[in-house]
Amino acid sequence: MRAACGAGGGAGRKEVTAPWMWLLLIATACGFVFLLLNLPDHRSRSGPGGEQTGGAHLSAKDKLQIGDVTKLNVLPEEIEGQADEIAAEEDERISRSPPSTKEKIWMMQDQLIMARAYLQFASSHGSAHLIRELKMRMKEIERAISHSSGASRLSGSVLQKMKAMELALSKAQRAYPHCSHMSSKLRAMIYNSEELVRAHQSESSFLEQVAVRTLPKGHHCLAMRLTSEYFSLDPKEREFPKRFSMLMDDFHHYAIFSDNVLASAVVINSTIAASKDPKRIVFHIVTDSLSFPAMTMWFLANPPSPATIHIKSLDELKWLPADFSSRFKQKGIRDPRYTSALNHLRFYLPEVFPSLSKVLLLDHDVVVQKDLSRLWGLDMKGKVNGALETCSSGKGYDQLDNLVNFSDPSIINKFDAKACIFAFGVNIFDLKEWRSKGLSATYDKWFQAGKRRRLWKAGSLPVGQLVFYNHTVPLDHRWHVLGLGRNSNTRRDEIESAAVIHYSGNLKPWLEISIPKYRDYWNRYLNYDNTYLQQCNIHR
Repeated sequence: MRAACGAGGGAGRKEVTAPWMWLLLIATACGFVFLLLNLPDHRSRSGPGGEQTGGAHLSAKDKLQIGDVTKLNVLPEEIEGQADEIAAEEDERISRSPPSTKEKIWMMQDQLIMARAYLQFASSHGSAHLIRELKMRMKEIERAISHSSGASRLSGSVLQKMKAMELALSKAQRAYPHCSHMSSKLRAMIYNSEELVRAHQSESSFLEQVAVRTLPKGHHCLAMRLTSEYFSLDPKEREFPKRFSMLMDDFHHYAIFSDNVLASAVVINSTIAASKDPKRIVFHIVTDSLSFPAMTMWFLANPPSPATIHIKSLDELKWLPADFSSRFKQKGIRDPRYTSALNHLRFYLPEVFPSLSKVLLLDHDVVVQKDLSRLWGLDMKGKVNGALETCSSGKGYDQLDNLVNFSDPSIINKFDAKACIFAFGVNIFDLKEWRSKGLSATYDKWFQAGKRRRLWKAGSLPVGQLVFYNHTVPLDHRWHVLGLGRNSNTRRDEIESAAVIHYSGNLKPWLEISIPKYRDYWNRYLNYDNTYLQQCNIHR
């Protein structure tokens, strides 16, 4: 009996203990679930300013705007990592999918954009369950996109995931009914970003123009030292050796109109280095009165032997109009390339060199790489100007109507709008033909007409097209390669096979903003061990 009682008593204790155990287990499970549901999710954040955002159905345009903005913001680490993994591979695979599949994939991508937008703008006090559901659906859709890219058709499970995501988005729309506020905020953010980009672009352009027009500190130092030394010389020591070849027409005469000492030095040094017979070369530099002492002192200290050099100041050309140095300044145009009197002096070459029949005019931003003597034997076919034509690519901006105002009757009746533009920089001029055709007078006529009404863009290039219209013979493109001051895509073989390379554009090789890979073509013709350069801290 005792045994029976003992057995019965044990059964009774089991019956009593079991309900308490079940209650304890249930309470523990409920507590664990409660903790899970209420864990703080540091990755769900409020929108800018702490506002809760979300709400009604967004248009396709609003979806696109949301996508653009969310890409600019910092996404939660988990989502951002997943998005980065997908982006690198999916685009190419999607492009191989059939049209119907592509549309579905694009729909899934739109769903991801919407879900990310809701997560980005959701309040930390919002529904944790909804946030977790959105994240889970996003993972499903991302996997579905990854597996479906390039497939011929979507599986039924993918379509089910799309429906599940659509249901989750509908919940989010109901949970955040002020979607119009979010849309307005996004549009404001986009507008502010665009304004910021425009402001930075404007600032960048302005700073580039400042850099272009500002003489580097070392160059300013060089000009000051050279000028000081020039005036310390005895007047007789300021003269270059006299040679009859100054005016003899059987020599090769090069003209350089510049106020930049080092740029002129590079042109001269490179020309001599490339020449087969440098003794026959005569350089004629014309500069302004301020630069004349420094320019003269440099070449007195660094004579370009065995060639001959002659340097003049604009002030020595007494036949020029009294206002010549200032007549090219225009309201609102500050770029010296467009307002420099030296750039317009090229239209008076027969007057500058009355005893010469041919002259080669080089801009100061060129480097000569090959012997140019063959240009003096070029068949000019009765033309005045031998120059590179720039429209061989067939691009419209290399045509005359890009520089000249063809709405003016005086232009449209005399010129072809689609005529090819020629380049300045390397130009062989037949001065006899020039004189016989009276082209200096033609320039004066057009210049005066341009002062009365706007006929062309700023600078000497547009008016030059009119003066030498039908008077230009094209040079082979290998004589002159343009664009090293603006175009970083010029091929190395094209550069190295050219007779002359031209740093046309803003990024001149003596400026810090120049294109690095092109600097050495210019630097190799300067001796940086020169005392003046060392004293002024001018280095490669």
